[in-house]
Amino acid sequence: MIVLIGGEKGGTGKTTLATNLAAKRVLAGRDVLLIDTDAQGSANDWAQSREESDAKPARVACIQKFGKGLQAEAQDLAKRYDDIIIDAGGRDSVELRAALVVSDKAYIPIQPSQFDIWTLDRMDELVGSAQGFNPDLRAWVVISRVSTNPSVHESQEAREILADFSRLELSAVVVRDRIAYRKAARGGLCVDELKPKDPKASEEVGLLYEEIFGG
Repeated sequence: MIVLIGGEKGGTGKTTLATNLAAKRVLAGRDVLLIDTDAQGSANDWAQSREESDAKPARVACIQKFGKGLQAEAQDLAKRYDDIIIDAGGRDSVELRAALVVSDKAYIPIQPSQFDIWTLDRMDELVGSAQGFNPDLRAWVVISRVSTNPSVHESQEAREILADFSRLELSAVVVRDRIAYRKAARGGLCVDELKPKDPKASEEVGLLYEEIFGG
């Protein structure tokens, strides 16, 4: 399966989700490739930190790929790996468009803010264009980096607005802004590997993993 974690808006936690899903998939015994298409190289840096970690976690293969060649290379690599997870940077790019054309599922993280919601019109259009070449593509929006403060209702407001988009489905999972995600990233780990483990962060990643991969 090829899974894209991408979108037009930066700072939404795309790399956090991509790296956690890749590590969790490897821990489940799958042969996984993480493709980093962002010039900042955050996912690639995470994978290198993982290889250098004293904790000796299971290796997650990662490559960086830019430009139009992403589409053909991802299709070729899909023959060699069980799963490919693509981390596409926060802008309308050649890489994001190519990834949509080759992916089975696309997950678009947004923060529950009006600025992020405004980008969904364009993402709805991009998904529609990609479905012209890749009719089996399905795309979900996952509300990410939500405040842990229970009095904040931005998440519900974002859910109501999402009903207006014909090609974008709403993920049942909400990912909150937790320190555990930053701690895991620094060590090249996923939240399941942290000691002590944050059970709430682990549950969020687990629910998203089950939604994407079916358990």
